[in-house]
Amino acid sequence: MKNRKLKVIAKIHTDFKEKFGIPRQSGLLPELKAEIIFEKEYRDISALKGIEGFSHIWLLWEFSEVKDEKWSPTVRPPRLGGNKRMGVFATRSPFRPNPIGLSCVKLEKVKKTSQGAVLVVSGADLMDGTPILDIKPYLPFTDCIPNATGGFAEEVFGDRLEVVIPEKFKKSFPKEKLEALIKVLKSDPRPAYQDDPEREYGFDFAGHSIKFKVSDNILTVTTIK
Repeated sequence: MKNRKLKVIAKIHTDFKEKFGIPRQSGLLPELKAEIIFEKEYRDISALKGIEGFSHIWLLWEFSEVKDEKWSPTVRPPRLGGNKRMGVFATRSPFRPNPIGLSCVKLEKVKKTSQGAVLVVSGADLMDGTPILDIKPYLPFTDCIPNATGGFAEEVFGDRLEVVIPEKFKKSFPKEKLEALIKVLKSDPRPAYQDDPEREYGFDFAGHSIKFKVSDNILTVTTIK
C-alpha cells in the first residue's frame, strides 16, 4: 500500500489557546461551543448535504502540538497520577505512532458565512486551531454500546471541585462564557499528580487569563484579566 499524506480539511476554533484546561474527553462539558471552519479546497456546501439530520458527529484530528519523537509502547496517563504506566493503545495519549485524536461532538447548527459553511458544535475537547482530518456522522444504533466497559478510565472520572469566583471577577468576564468556565474549573484542570494548596495555576480561556488555587477540594479563582 502506498503511503498517503493526510490532508487537513478544516480547523476548529475554541476558547482554549493552550492545552491546559481542555476537558480530558469530548462531551464532558456541553457548555463549550466551537466552530469548524473548512479549508478553501473543501468549502463546497454539497459535501455537507444531509449532515443536519445528525445530532452528533465524529471528528478525526491531529495532535498538532505533539513533537515528532520515538514512540513508546507504554505511557503515563496524567489522570492516574503520572506514575503508573499503561499500554499506549489502552489510552488516548497523544504520544502514539500516529498522533491522531477522535472526538464525538454535538452538531448545534450549520451556518453560512463569508468563509463558507461553518459547523457550530458543542462539547469539543480540542485546542484552538487544531487541524481536522475528517468528519463522520455519529450513528446511535451502532456507535453506542450500552454494556461497554471503560477499564481503568472509569476509576478516574467524576472528580469535581467546588468553585469560588469572587463577584469582582465575575463582572469582568463575559456572562455567556461564565457557565462554561465554571464547568471547566469544576472538572479540575490540574495534573493529577499536583496537589499543592499554595501553588497558583493559570490558563487562558475565552480571551482572558484565569488564575486559581485549590485547597481541600475548593478551587478559588485569584485573578481574571
